[in-house]
Amino acid sequence: MRVAIVTESFLPQINGVTNSVCRVVEQLTRRGHTVLVVAPGEGESSYAGQPVARVASFTLPGNDDSVVGLSTRRRVARTLRDFAPDVVHLASPVWLGKAGMNAAVRLGLPTVAVFQTDLAGFARGYRLWRSIGDDAIWSWLRRIHDQADVTLAPSTDTARRLVEHGFPRVRRWGRGVDLERFHPAYRDDELRRELAPAGEALVGYVGRLAPEKRVGALTALRDMPGAGLVVVGGGPSEPELRAELPDAAFLGFRTGADLSRAYASLDVFVHTGPAETFCQAVQEALSSGVPVVAPDTGGPVDLVDHGTSGYLVDPDDPDALRTAVERITSDAPLRRDMAAAARGSVHRRSWEATCDELLGHYDTAIAQHGQLAAA
Repeated sequence: MRVAIVTESFLPQINGVTNSVCRVVEQLTRRGHTVLVVAPGEGESSYAGQPVARVASFTLPGNDDSVVGLSTRRRVARTLRDFAPDVVHLASPVWLGKAGMNAAVRLGLPTVAVFQTDLAGFARGYRLWRSIGDDAIWSWLRRIHDQADVTLAPSTDTARRLVEHGFPRVRRWGRGVDLERFHPAYRDDELRRELAPAGEALVGYVGRLAPEKRVGALTALRDMPGAGLVVVGGGPSEPELRAELPDAAFLGFRTGADLSRAYASLDVFVHTGPAETFCQAVQEALSSGVPVVAPDTGGPVDLVDHGTSGYLVDPDDPDALRTAVERITSDAPLRRDMAAAARGSVHRRSWEATCDELLGHYDTAIAQHGQLAAA
């Protein structure tokens, strides 16, 4: 199969969209498929042995980490026509993805649109909603997805919301996790001694430090007896968070084995963002054998078995967050049971299995497109 992936984000930017696209490209390549990635901004011209076509971009005001692709339908159409894909995969389409969708429709190509970013929630985090508004954002996204042969939602909650907003042909497609990279074996006693010299339980957050993640909710965990707070990641909110959490250990942005060790060395993982369509960080923590406390909304609802692998809490109730974390940190047997359940919960969520599902969705899109063309 020949697959063109038009993505709103790609390397060197690292985020959930980029990571998902990278894993998909790797898995498709291993299976012998041919892939073209169309991506915004400057960067490498290939990935995993597959070509990457770059388009011009600009950076969103107030958010230096967000690069937006600038390209016309005509230019993307020329790229797609030259590649001649069997299916066009649109990763979190907004700006570049809209041009990709328009080009694919003009060329008569089957399309799979992957909804991944809660753009309305993101905009609220940056106060952009005052000038844009949720209704306008949802209308924009719906016009893109209306043209897709299949729209893929990463979680049950997101699928429900898309249907409520009038998105057609919605199916659920989750995300995989690297079961070897995120593994309890990476638990690092030396790192734990450094971060918890008195043997405290380590409570940590891993992810982007940005307004939409509402990481400031971690202030509810300040001065918790017998626990130390760890923050892994970087972003525009870091200076403010350092001031609010003077006793927390800020480890900065980590990748590779350093990230694996950071995850596995925690006793409890806390996620604070209420606008997560999936939340890969939660899944990586579970795979690392770490109990999770996360908002009872969005993607985490599908991932965390409440009371077994962690707890789901009201994202607007700081007392509930603190109570859930204290319950785990203060009860060693419970913590061990939850750690085992966390690891066990992801055994069927490998990227290999997830890519098999994606190929099935590609086949569905191709078949549906053919039926519409013949009608």
